[in-house]
Order: sequence, then structure tokens, then C-alpha cells
Amino acid sequence: MKQMENGEKRRTENDMKRIPFRLIPAEKENLWGGSYLKNEYGKQTEIRRLAETWECSTHPDGPSTAQGGVHDGESLPQILREHPEYIGTRAVRRMGERPGLPILVKLIDAMENLSVQVHPDDAYALEHEHSFGKTEMWYILHAEPGAKIVYGFQRDVTREELRRAAEDGTIEELLNHIYVKPGEVYFIPAGQVHAIGAGIVLAEVQESSNLTYRLYDYHRVDRNGKPRELHVEKALQVADLRRQESAAAHLPLECEYFRVKKHSPRSVLELPNDDGSFHVLLCINGKGRLLSEDIRVPFEKGSTIFVPAGCGNLRLERVPAEPSKGVSEGVSEGVSEGPSEALSNGTFEVLDISM
Repeated sequence: MKQMENGEKRRTENDMKRIPFRLIPAEKENLWGGSYLKNEYGKQTEIRRLAETWECSTHPDGPSTAQGGVHDGESLPQILREHPEYIGTRAVRRMGERPGLPILVKLIDAMENLSVQVHPDDAYALEHEHSFGKTEMWYILHAEPGAKIVYGFQRDVTREELRRAAEDGTIEELLNHIYVKPGEVYFIPAGQVHAIGAGIVLAEVQESSNLTYRLYDYHRVDRNGKPRELHVEKALQVADLRRQESAAAHLPLECEYFRVKKHSPRSVLELPNDDGSFHVLLCINGKGRLLSEDIRVPFEKGSTIFVPAGCGNLRLERVPAEPSKGVSEGVSEGVSEGPSEALSNGTFEVLDISM
């Protein structure tokens, strides 16, 4: 900690505030969630069916919180209200007068099938829901043998045909199922009917929206024994009903809403940072550090760091795997390490999300 404290004395007050900080996610329970994020990604929670962690979020349904540094304990929306310069010029243009970040980053554990669903685009969502729409991207982290996703339809369908199929349960005969494996990338634009299948754990990057229209939910009931709400008519208004020719995407991926790339440094990797955009760094494997001249932020599987725009060039440093499980490097007080499984091999992988 002394290194960071001395460094802070050398900074101007404004520069001192532009220091990367770790995030504590909002945790979401759902009937389809499991324990993988607790067991493999170090999520410490009493939630039994942990379905999602909103790793970087300013959405009111689940904001993230800063851990450590000058913003320790503050919510991310609060921090960005006080320091809009953290967001960066490109994100400010995207958000206009709306507060917060334009993106939301999640980890998702699907122990059971998620509903067959679709999200509207911005034009429809802003007019009818007073919200952004939702375009998203998935990076597959884990998949049980035979695990698959739903990605659109096997052939062109009509709205009336889809309505009947959603009502009588034959919709699965129309859906396009794709078997998945770790490391694969899928881009899901607004209007794309989709679903995450059982046995899949993934990282999701999306617009900052919690707007979902369910078409079909396998006749499941909620904790009160009532069927979960469907939104068939709204879904039919926004769904792309055409046959899907291709599903797989690749990193780096760039669309009008976000940019995503993956870093796998064998030792040290330079990370340029300018005023154009914030960066969200999500560690999906291994262990490392985020460094500059005078800061050191520990980084392990399942942790997320928010990097303010314009905080200067940084370095991402891999920490080699240790020879035995359960032995981990000491870190700053108040920052916990991830599970020992994070050191099971020497690979250090980080998703880098920006505008």
C-alpha cells in the first residue's frame, strides 16, 4: 500500500481520482441459477441459486460498488455522477443527458435452461419502455457436454405461426439449437430470438438495459407456484423471424454499442488509455495485477476492475501459477483472493470492454 500512497502524493488532485478500482457486483438469484460462480469464480454469497453477477453496472436494478481506493464503498452510479469524466468522450456522446454507463457486464450461470426470449432495439424500447434496447455478446466460459444455446430459427417463420407455437409448446421445433464450447463468441443483436441452455456459464456484455420479452418458459412456475410472465405480443413485434445463416463471432468484436477484446499476457502487456472511453477488465482465468508507475491492483479469476478514461497508460502483468493449490500471493488489506482453482494453470485471460 505504501507504493500507492506515495504515488498519490505525486499526483494532482484530479489525476489522483482517475485511479482504476475493483468492483463488487450486484448478485441475482433465479430459479435457473446454480453454484458455479461461487465454486469457480470466488463469489461469496448466501444466495443458493446464484444466476447472475452484474460485474459492472450502473443500472438501477443492480448497481456495482467500488472496492478499495478513494471510492471504496461508493456505488458506481454515484461515482460517475460525481466524475462524469471517468466515462470518456465516446460514451458521453452515446448517453447524452442520461446518467451512467452505456454498457452492463455480467457473469451468468445457467444450471437450467433460460427462457426463450428477445430484446427490442433502442428505437422501440425508448418509445414504448423509456429504456435502451438490448444488443449483447456472449463469451462461453464453461459448457457441460451437450450444452447448447438457442439462436434464432431453423427457417423463416411468420408471426402467427410463432404465436401458435409459443402457446402450444411446439416452439422448440422451430428454434435453431447450437452446441457450444468454451472460448466461443456469439453476438446477439436486438431482435434476435435466443436462449442460454442448461450447463452453460458465460460472460455477457450488453447495453445497459434490463428489458426482456419472454416467448416461452417451459411451463415453469415461480416460487409462489404461479407461471412466470410471458410477453408474447411484445416479442412478436420486435423479433427477427428470418432463418439464421450464421451464429459464431470472434474477438476482437466491435459494434456501435461496445468493443470487446481478450488479453492473454504471458508476462506483461501494455494497456494504452485515453480520454475516449472507460475500460472494464474482467478476469476470466488465472491471476495478475494491473500496474502503473505507482498503483498496483490485484486481479484474479472472477474479479472486475473499472478503469476511468484518461487515467494514463497501464500494464497488465500475469502472476505465474504456484506449484501447489491453496497458496496465494498476499494482497492489499480488504481485498480477497479468488478460489485456488484460479491457479490451476498458468493462463491469465482478461476481457477488455470499452466504447
